[in-house]
Amino acid sequence: MINRFLTLALLLAASPVTHALTPRIIDRPPPPLIQTVADARPIELQALSISAEISGGMAQTTVRMEFYNPNPRQLEGNLQFPLPDGQQVNAFALDIDGKMRPAVPVEKARGRAVFEEIERRGVDPALLEVTQGNNFKLRVYPIMPRQTRTVELSYAGPLIRSGAHWAYQLPLAFGEVRKFDLAIRVNDAAQAPLVSSNGHDLRFERTAGGYEARLQRQNYKAEQEIGIRTGAAAEARVYRETRLGQSWFLAEIPVAPTQIARPRPRVIGLLWDSSGSGEQRNIHQELAGLDHYFRTLGSVQVRLTRLRDRPEAQQVFEIRGGDWSALRRALESTRYDGASALNDWKPESAVDQYLLVSDGLSNYGSARAPVLAAHQSLFALVSSISSDVNRLAALAERNHGQVVRFDHGAPGGLTGQLLSAQPRIDQVSATGATDIEAGGGRVENGMLRIAGRLLDPDATLSVTLAGGAKKETVKLQLGADSPQHPLAASTWALLRLRALEADPELHRSEIARIGRRFGIPTRETSLIVLETIEDYVRYEIEPPQDYLDTWRKLNEQRGGERKAARVKHLDQVVRNFENRTAWWNTSYARAPSKPVPQLREALPAPAMASPAPMPEAQPAPVARRIEIVGSSISGNHLAAAPMAQFSKEKSAASPATIGIGLKKWVPNAPYIQRLRDADAASVYAIYLDQKPDYANSSAFYLDAADILLEKGQRDLALRVLSNLAEMDLENRAVLRILGYRLLQAGAPQLAVPVFRKVLRLAGEEPQSYRDLGLALAATGQTQEAIDTLYEVVERPWNGRFPDIETIVLAEINAIAAASPKALDLRRIDPRLRANLPLDLRVVLTWDADNSDMDLWVTDPHGEKSSYAHRLSSAGARMSNDFTGGYGPEEFSVRRATPGKYRIEANYYGNRQQVVAGATTLQVKLFTAFGTPRQKEQAITLRLKDRSETVFVGEFDVKP
Repeated sequence: MINRFLTLALLLAASPVTHALTPRIIDRPPPPLIQTVADARPIELQALSISAEISGGMAQTTVRMEFYNPNPRQLEGNLQFPLPDGQQVNAFALDIDGKMRPAVPVEKARGRAVFEEIERRGVDPALLEVTQGNNFKLRVYPIMPRQTRTVELSYAGPLIRSGAHWAYQLPLAFGEVRKFDLAIRVNDAAQAPLVSSNGHDLRFERTAGGYEARLQRQNYKAEQEIGIRTGAAAEARVYRETRLGQSWFLAEIPVAPTQIARPRPRVIGLLWDSSGSGEQRNIHQELAGLDHYFRTLGSVQVRLTRLRDRPEAQQVFEIRGGDWSALRRALESTRYDGASALNDWKPESAVDQYLLVSDGLSNYGSARAPVLAAHQSLFALVSSISSDVNRLAALAERNHGQVVRFDHGAPGGLTGQLLSAQPRIDQVSATGATDIEAGGGRVENGMLRIAGRLLDPDATLSVTLAGGAKKETVKLQLGADSPQHPLAASTWALLRLRALEADPELHRSEIARIGRRFGIPTRETSLIVLETIEDYVRYEIEPPQDYLDTWRKLNEQRGGERKAARVKHLDQVVRNFENRTAWWNTSYARAPSKPVPQLREALPAPAMASPAPMPEAQPAPVARRIEIVGSSISGNHLAAAPMAQFSKEKSAASPATIGIGLKKWVPNAPYIQRLRDADAASVYAIYLDQKPDYANSSAFYLDAADILLEKGQRDLALRVLSNLAEMDLENRAVLRILGYRLLQAGAPQLAVPVFRKVLRLAGEEPQSYRDLGLALAATGQTQEAIDTLYEVVERPWNGRFPDIETIVLAEINAIAAASPKALDLRRIDPRLRANLPLDLRVVLTWDADNSDMDLWVTDPHGEKSSYAHRLSSAGARMSNDFTGGYGPEEFSVRRATPGKYRIEANYYGNRQQVVAGATTLQVKLFTAFGTPRQKEQAITLRLKDRSETVFVGEFDVKP
C-alpha cells in the first residue's frame, strides 16, 4: 500500500469572527483543501455542509466535509489548521459504517499512541489534537481508493461587537463542490438579521425563538464570503445552560468605550522574538505600529532584547523627538533563526513597560515566565494569525497589560491601546454561584463576559468596574427564567483555560481535567474516534454515550487481565536478564569464522542456564588497548564509584590508555561545499544565505550545526540546531534528533527539556523514557535518571520493542555503579541489580517509526553479528531485531578478541503510512562500559534507500 501526507489549507478557519465587516470575494483560485504529493491526484471536496447557530454574542459553526479519493491507493489524512482568537473546537466526528461517530476526549499522548497502534492494524481511527497555540491537527485513516470519507468539525467563540450589532462572518474559499448546504440560525433575536451575502441568495425567516436561513445548491462555487449582523442588546444579558449535571451561567455586559490615560513610560523593554518562526509575522505591520507609538512618545529609552534559543545581549537606544531610526535599522537587520525560548529573560526594575513582539509559540528551554513588579506592565503585540494568543493574553493580563493586535489599516491603534485603557473589573462576587471566570477582567470590543457555575436556582452577580478613579457596580439577577444558551458551559471552560495559560506547566492536570470534562482538545487532551467497542475497551478509553453500558461490562472483565499482565511482564524481564547474566559469565573459546546465515527472521536467543540465585559478576579481564580507526571526536568520560547495592567489577590490572574515534559520516548535500569552504567568521552568514532554500530540511540544520561546531562556533551551532524545535509542531521524531545532537554537542542541560517534551508526546514508547533518563544522567541528576529508566523495565510494552528492558537494565546498573553518591534503589527488583562491564558496546538508534534499521558488526575473524546471527562463536552478543522503529539495537562484547571490528548500519526498509525522507541514525560506541574507565562517543548519519548500508568505523583491539 502507498500512503501520502495530506495537508489541509483550512480556509474556513480564516474566521467566523473578523474585524472587517465588508464581505470579500476570493480573487484567486482556491488551493485544494487536502494537498497530496505531486504524483497523486488532489483529494476532492465532494460535499460541503455548514450550519451556524448564533446566540447573543457567541456563535457555533459546524462544518461537514465529504472528501473523495480519486487515487487507486489508500491514503492517510493529515489536516493542519489554525483557528482565530477565542475560537475553540468543541466537537469532531467521523463516518463509521455509514454513521457519524462522535469523538471522545483522551489524554493527549495516549490518544496519539492509540491512533498509531490501530493504524498499524489497518482499521479506522481518527484523532484531533492541539499542536501549539490555537493550531490543530486532524489525522484520519484510511481514505480508501476511489471512496469517500466524511469529517465533521464544530467550533465556537465570541462575535465582534460593532456599534449596535454583532458581526458574524463566514469565509467561503472551497472552490466548486457538487453539493452545498448552508443553514444559519439566530436565537432570541427581536429583529431579522442583516445579510451581506455577496451574491449568495440567503434570506432569513422568522421561526420559533429566532430566525433561520437555508441555502442548498448543486455544483456550487463556494468562493465568496458571507457576512451577517444581528442586533446587540444595549443592556446586560444573562443566560443559563444545564450541562454535565450542573447549571452554568453566562453574563454579557456591554461597557461603553471609555479612554483612561495610562502613565507614559520613560523606559521601555522591547522583547523582540527573533526565532525562526518570526519570519512568519507581519514585520512591516509591526514596524508601522511602533513608528506611530515612538513618534507619539517623543522621548523614551528603549532596551532591546532579541529572544531566540537564548537571549542576545541587550542594546540600549535613546529616542529623542520621535526619531527611532537607529532602533528601526536594528530591527530591520534582524535575521530570524533558532528556537523560541520566550521565558528566558529577566525583568529590570528601571523598565516601566515591556513590549513582547511575538507569535507566542514558545518551544525551547525550561525557564518559567517572569512576573513583573506592581509598577510595571507587559503588552503582547501580535501580527500573526497562527499566534498562541491565549497564552500571550494570560501572560500580559497577569502583568497588568493586555494583548494588542496590529491593525494594518490603523497603525495608530497600537498607540491608543498602549497609552489608554478600558475599564477593568475591580471586584466580582456572587451569591448562589461559584467558579467565577471573567477572562482576565478586561473589556474586549465593548463587551465583558463572565461565566460561572450556579449553586441556587436564583443567584446574584455583582461586578465592580474601575475606570481610573471612577468605579461603577453592576448587579445582575441570575434567575431560573433566564434564556437558555448552548455555549454557557463551553464559555466557562474557554475562560478558565485562558486563565491557566500564563503558566501551563504548573496547571497541566487541571487543563487535562477540563479537556476531559467538556470533551474539547487542549494542550493536554485530544479527541479520538475508534472503530469498534473492543478498541475502546482494549485502550481503556470511555466511548460515546451509545456504547457506554457495553463498555463498562467489558472493561470490568479486562481489569484483572491487565494486572496479571504486569506481573507476568516483570517475570519475563527477570528471565531475560538472567539469560544476559549467564552469557556474561560464560567463557567463549576463540573459533574460526562461520558463514553468516542469510535469514530475515530474528533468531531466538541461545539456550542458557539461568543462575539461581543471581551470582556475583566475575572479575573483568585484563584491560586491552582498543583503538578505533577514523577521525577523532571528543567523548564523554564517566568516573565510576562502585555501589554497594550492585554486583560490580572487581579490581583489575592498571587500565590501559584507550583512544576513541569514529569514521566521520560526510553528507553530499548541495549546500555542504559552500559551508565547508567558508572561514569561521563567515560560515554563519553563508548558512543564513542558504537557509530559505532548505528551511524545511532537518538535514540542513544538522549539517550546518556540525560545520559550525568544527569551526569553533559553538553558540551559533546550538542556535542552528534549535531550529528543529520550530520545524514541525510537536513532531517527536524531529525533537528526538534535536535531543541526541544536543547531547553530542555537550549540552545535556538543553537536551533534558527537549526529551521531557518527547515523553509527554510519546509516553507509550519506551524510548521516550530511555532518552530522558540518559540525558538526566548526563547532567548529573542520577536519582531521577534511574527512576525514569526503570519505567522502561516495569511497564509492559508493545511487541514492537522486544527486550528493550534488558538493554536499559545494563544502563541502569552502569549509571548506579558510577554514581559518587548513594542512590535510593529500593524500587528496583533485587533480581535485576548486577553491573556487567563490557570491553566493547555499540548501540544503534534511529528517528523513524515503522522502520527497520540493522546493526552489523564483523569481528576480527570475519564473523558478522546481526539480527540473524545474534551470538558469535567468540561470545559477541547482538540484541533482538527492532523492525518497528527507533531501536535500540545493541552489540556487546565482554572480552574483546584482538584485531579489527568493522561496524556497519543497514537500512532494511519501512512500513510508514506517510511519505518519509531520510532516516537519521545515531551510533554510540562505548569502551570499558560500566567501569571507571568508560568512554563514549556518538556519530549521526542518514540513510534513505532500502538496502543501503553505510560503514561506520572500525575498532582495533591490541593484544
